[in-house]
Amino acid sequence: MKQISFAQAEHQNKKKITRCERFLAQMETLVLWQRLIDALSPFYFPNAASKRGRPPFRLERMLRLYFLQQW
Repeated sequence: MKQISFAQAEHQNKKKITRCERFLAQMETLVLWQRLIDALSPFYFPNAASKRGRPPFRLERMLRLYFLQQW
């Protein structure tokens, strides 16, 4: 295993912020995720543990994907 130099370690911390990262950070500050999850969780597969088949995706992931599609 090759050890990195001090210059390489310093350069790794100074990468440019991409548009995608900037957008996701802005989305994180604008949307109150926990409030949405608390409001929608009673209606999102309430008895999923007793069902057969593939388990549903988590509500937070589905909300984030939906918001990304709309924006």
